[in-house]
Amino acid sequence: MRNIILWVIVSYLIGSLPTGYVVTKLFHKDETGKRDGLDIRTIGSGAMGATNVGRAMGPVWSWFTAIVDMLKGAFALLLAAHIAPAESQQMIMALSAFAVVLGHIFPVWLKFKGGKGVATTYGTLFFIWPYNSFAVILLCGAVWYLVRWTTRYVSLASMLSLVASSIFFAMLGAPKIFTGLAAALALLVIFSHRENIVRLINGKENKWKRKGE
Repeated sequence: MRNIILWVIVSYLIGSLPTGYVVTKLFHKDETGKRDGLDIRTIGSGAMGATNVGRAMGPVWSWFTAIVDMLKGAFALLLAAHIAPAESQQMIMALSAFAVVLGHIFPVWLKFKGGKGVATTYGTLFFIWPYNSFAVILLCGAVWYLVRWTTRYVSLASMLSLVASSIFFAMLGAPKIFTGLAAALALLVIFSHRENIVRLINGKENKWKRKGE
């Protein structure tokens, strides 16, 4: 029990590192080219994820933020898997994965207001059940791309792709705890998108712009 609590706390703290906040604070430049210490929470959706960073700083920084957020999830999970005893490994991995995403969405350093958790969720699920989970994430990526391309809503694509993850895990015969984890993370990410859902219903959600538009 002590090991489980320890890894939940460690994973939460790893997840709570505010990548998007740090990126804009350190590297965002104003119209004159001077760094202005922009607080990412004051623009766009107010979130700290890659999509909002992209609005402020362009696609390169958006991808950088997404990759680092994925690596946070992967690092926490792999660390837990490496150290956890065999008899409780799956439980510790699942709880660590949930905790790292929880930390990303509700970071203690920023009054519990963080990102949406999508990239960090992908980072944890990718390594939760090698090598089958690699296939699951590729399938989820395909769902994300298809929904984004057809609807042009990144938020909707993110939510539906993660809902699909639990279905794909179940179809491939994953351990029940991993299928349950995928479902729990999908619900957590949907909760973090509650304001996006309201905007989607009201037709006010920002649409992804295709190249040339």
